[in-house]
Amino acid sequence: MKILSFIFLFSSFICALERKDVSITVYNQNFAVIKDIRTVNLKKGLNTVDFDETATSLINESVRIKFHKSKATILEQNFEYDLINSDKMLSRFLESQIKVITKDNNSYSGNLLSFDSQNILIKSEDGKVNMLSRENIKTVEFSKMPENFRVKPTLVWQVNSPSSSQEDVEVSYMAHNFSWKADYVATLSSDDKSLDLNSWVSISNNSGASYDNASLKLMAGDVNLVSEPQAYSSVMAVRANKALALEDAAPQFSEKSFFEYHIYDLSRRTDLKNNQNKQISLFNASSVKTEKIYSYDGASYKWYFYDNWRSQSYNKKVDVTVKFKNSKENNLGIPLPKGKIRIYKKDGDSVEFIGEDEIDHTPKDEEIELSVGQAFDIKGERKITNHQVLASNLYRDSYEIKIKNHKDEAVKVVVKEKQWGDWKITESTHDYVKKDKNNVEFTLNIDKNSSVTLKYSAEYKF
Repeated sequence: MKILSFIFLFSSFICALERKDVSITVYNQNFAVIKDIRTVNLKKGLNTVDFDETATSLINESVRIKFHKSKATILEQNFEYDLINSDKMLSRFLESQIKVITKDNNSYSGNLLSFDSQNILIKSEDGKVNMLSRENIKTVEFSKMPENFRVKPTLVWQVNSPSSSQEDVEVSYMAHNFSWKADYVATLSSDDKSLDLNSWVSISNNSGASYDNASLKLMAGDVNLVSEPQAYSSVMAVRANKALALEDAAPQFSEKSFFEYHIYDLSRRTDLKNNQNKQISLFNASSVKTEKIYSYDGASYKWYFYDNWRSQSYNKKVDVTVKFKNSKENNLGIPLPKGKIRIYKKDGDSVEFIGEDEIDHTPKDEEIELSVGQAFDIKGERKITNHQVLASNLYRDSYEIKIKNHKDEAVKVVVKEKQWGDWKITESTHDYVKKDKNNVEFTLNIDKNSSVTLKYSAEYKF
């Protein structure tokens, strides 16, 4: 549909409030809190104040207003977000006088009868009805600007001031369609014993407003929201200006604890444009000690099989994880916001992608274990070799688990086994560790190009 040009035959004066400062705290739950400070001229008595350039996704119930000097009070607030466009203008002038000028400079005046995406119907004073193609229209003239139409989302206040003054007003509000997330790039050393970890944050602004020269904070943590308020704008813009690669850069955020959360404060000001995705370096850490772990969880069933033991299948794949501790002694020791970690490994002078995983919000001194993928050269076999019913509620089962190592180096594989009911292991070829009520682990050391077989029996009482 072609956009029309409009001429409004009226005069008016709109007093915009000058923005002095703006700060934004973005949460990782698709909203932000904006604090906007502007200068306002108040006269004694009743004032109408337009506070424009707010987010279309503003939650008007969240607005907090503070006058810095006077004791002015807000009597009424309206959030006007019915933004002007060609179809809305035409709909307001149905059965009213308009003037249309076509591209060949012909002029048509009369009452607007109807319109759609293709044509406009106008009835002139002599009774003639003209159907004009919107493709051929150059200008539409309207006699006035309809009430409550805005070019920008605007908070309109009725303010009662005890005196005339010029002062600063601080407005805080919540808005949807702001978000941020952390992304990490981990590069494993050639011997898999350490990694370098770089973190970037991606901030997305699809709120319907731009904020220039803003101070920026990122809140990490899960803030309780009673319900998800509805945004006034349902338009979700496509992210723009997305960076294609993450290079090493100097950290630009300072971190501090705040209530039960963590705040990351950008040390400089930045512009947050509408429909923009911005990436900023969070931190860099090098020589983080790591451990590569092979683990095998061969049971494909999730509950006890009882007498259906012969038909149970097993998993052949051995998982590979990388574990490290988020401690100061390990060149980290900072709260890590949740996000995706992409893992690379050095191959001479280049690096290759080997897998990715996600972490939740992780405090300092906690261990992190990343799932990388499955080992190509290590395979597992698992079977139930015997099943006995000792009583109506008592069973004994025997298992055989074989790990085959086709690598040209020795490996250590952790075999994970789930137990059922009131259980006990009656015999085993290898030592085990009870991890919790229902899980045990066996550690098998396997020479290069060889295999090791684990056998054990357990009794289950239900």
